[in-house]
Amino acid sequence: MKIGVGIIGASVGGWAAISHVPALKALPDYELRAISTSRRASADLAAKEFDIPAAFDDHAELISHPGVDLVVVSVKVPHHHALVSAALAAGKMVYSEWPLGVDSSEAADLAARAEAAGVRTVIGLQGGFLPVIRHTRALVADGYVGRVLGTTLVGSGLSWGPETDRAHAYLYDAALGVTPLTASALHALEAVNFVLGQLAGVSANLVIGRTEARVIDEGKTIPVTAADQVSITGTFHSGAALSLFYRGGFSRGDNFRWEINGTHGDLVLTAPGVNGNLQALDPRLQGGRGGDQAVADIALPDSVFRPVPRDLPAPAQGVAHLYAHFAQDLREGTQTVPGFGYALQRHRLVDTVEQASRTGSRQILP
Repeated sequence: MKIGVGIIGASVGGWAAISHVPALKALPDYELRAISTSRRASADLAAKEFDIPAAFDDHAELISHPGVDLVVVSVKVPHHHALVSAALAAGKMVYSEWPLGVDSSEAADLAARAEAAGVRTVIGLQGGFLPVIRHTRALVADGYVGRVLGTTLVGSGLSWGPETDRAHAYLYDAALGVTPLTASALHALEAVNFVLGQLAGVSANLVIGRTEARVIDEGKTIPVTAADQVSITGTFHSGAALSLFYRGGFSRGDNFRWEINGTHGDLVLTAPGVNGNLQALDPRLQGGRGGDQAVADIALPDSVFRPVPRDLPAPAQGVAHLYAHFAQDLREGTQTVPGFGYALQRHRLVDTVEQASRTGSRQILP
């Protein structure tokens, strides 16, 4: 029996349209049965564009749809709490985009509601499910670089630059929960932790480099309270060192580069273009070891893509693998995908990073 899915926030051209929709249509375990947006016209357009039988301009109608088993919440984070709560109250499984809430308090409440409802949940942290990241982990585990000495990742968030539009102006307000730290850096750190393990301690420096941004479609400026320069350093339980930096906007140089350096070799992941958000990229993997004088391309085996089609676009790859593992979890009674309990742990990691920056002292992690 197929898992019936309804997406809240599936407007044409939005994130769900380029990730969730193609991912679900590529997997035989799922059937996309309903979508809802805030306006009837955009809902009808999306339903026609994606060949979805039911379209709503009221999320309550999607949640109550008898054919919807899994509700996907892919809207602005300030709306997550109300929408996820409604879906949980209806006894539906929920896939929420990350961050789960605007802060750890909202995340804790939603995690408690999910546990009380006794339903399965998914949080959209797909970094560890990207094929290139899975292969990188395998190479490290097999000793390609020897003992890992340290890792350095530098990226650009693309958003949080000097200009924005009204639809994205909320990103500049730290209180609304979507910042270079909570979004870009945490998605990248998810992959780093998947490959190299968890951190024993962190230090951080969160800086508001741009104090205002221009809203181009309104011709005015807004104050910036979200730190657009994010520096995290730390030590893994293995003893290896971490240096992770994300900038708001983009660089005229590299916008995504991740190196893993070990006693016997090096692995390098890079991506062209101005977008440095790992969860939406198809990075190039290169490596060198022993007597190699430079890194060379490393091909990805077909096995890291299965059961997802290899030609699925990059933004849909990690999402599709999350869905595929979730379907397997439901069949086999396992829990390999991150749910709301895990999301709460990551929100608390954000709190710890912010405390490290605020106090200027290293924070020990559990």
